[in-house]
Amino acid sequence: MSFPLVAGAVALVVVAWLAASAEAGLARVSSFRAEEAVRSGRRGSAGLAQVAADPTRYLNVALLVRVACEMAAAALITYGCLNEFSNTTEALLIAIAVMVLVSYVAVGVSPRTIGRQHPLNMATAAAYVLVPLARIMGPIPSLLILIGNALTPGKGFRRGPFASEAELRALVDLAEKESLIEAEERRMVHSVFELGDTLVREVMVPRTDLVVIERYKTIRQALTLALRSGFSRIPVTGDSEDDIVGIVYLKDLARKTHISRDAESELVSSAMRPAYFVPDTKNAGDLLRDMQKDRNHVAVVIDEYGGTAGIVTIEDILEEIVGEITDEYDRELPPVQELGADRYRVTARLDIGDLGELYGLEAFDDEDVETVGGLLAKALGRVPIAGASAVVDLPDGRALRLTAEAAAGRRNKIVTVLAEPTEDPGEKEPE
Repeated sequence: MSFPLVAGAVALVVVAWLAASAEAGLARVSSFRAEEAVRSGRRGSAGLAQVAADPTRYLNVALLVRVACEMAAAALITYGCLNEFSNTTEALLIAIAVMVLVSYVAVGVSPRTIGRQHPLNMATAAAYVLVPLARIMGPIPSLLILIGNALTPGKGFRRGPFASEAELRALVDLAEKESLIEAEERRMVHSVFELGDTLVREVMVPRTDLVVIERYKTIRQALTLALRSGFSRIPVTGDSEDDIVGIVYLKDLARKTHISRDAESELVSSAMRPAYFVPDTKNAGDLLRDMQKDRNHVAVVIDEYGGTAGIVTIEDILEEIVGEITDEYDRELPPVQELGADRYRVTARLDIGDLGELYGLEAFDDEDVETVGGLLAKALGRVPIAGASAVVDLPDGRALRLTAEAAAGRRNKIVTVLAEPTEDPGEKEPE
């Protein structure tokens, strides 16, 4: 094989190596890092900033250069092998083997590894060549991408085969491994993508956990319920708990009673606002955008049969991204605190079997509920709020009074319940 052919092929492979390194480096350099390089006075940062401002255009140029050089090198090697060997089949097989090896090692693995290890240096060096080359080529790289996309199934034209969700997720994972971002930041980015696949039914507060007020109750009763429960927005029900007719806001109740004390005797329906209804199959990300646009913080979720499935707030959706939102009052509590005289403070999530053991019962079970909080809710017939109290019967004939203590967390759930013996099994919480 003649020296000019070998030298030409080697030169083309070297250019392809540089183009592949530029691709890998540019893919790892963000506009933010480019701006940092400009502020630090790094040499060549002006060209780097120009490339980072329109990365797709220059990536397309680098891609075109790499592919063209690889193809040209393959053509030269094939031509040389055909001249060197009399057997055409043998010549083609040797040319293919040589180019597969060269393309894999010299263009596929090596330059991409270098580009990822030194992205800023490679991108800066590439900018010296890519900026003038892009001016010379003009719209040719973008035109070739459009032609390729026209032959690719899918909707619309993309600017280049470089930005998919999977690639971005992989880059985020890699950034965390290299300590460029924190683990919590990586989790939040992934949560943003997952929000697009999350349905409202997955983030809502179910109807069984709702604190509601009937529309025939007075504003004074609504104020009392809001202050006791800790909720600033309470659904208003009509004929049944499944029939939500509106939402009453604590600030509206306070404003109304501040203007006139006589307003306390008015019906709560006079102060409620219209409810915003959404299907439980609605996308959570779309709902968040709708609620931001309409300045609405709460929506009533409807199931496929038209019944109330629950409610969802902006905070419920945001928790899918940032994690559970707690306040300064939230703290880790022991499952059982002995208060003396057979009185115990227990967590609402304590198993009722464990509660029975505190009072010397070998077995204490209920087919409907499993926790102390559920047992109190069953006895009350509604979601318990702070101060709610009810009496439950133990299997051995004794009676136990359960009292919900202060709520905690953003959803104001009852955290602890006070359990104490009582002599009056029929005693109930006053209405």
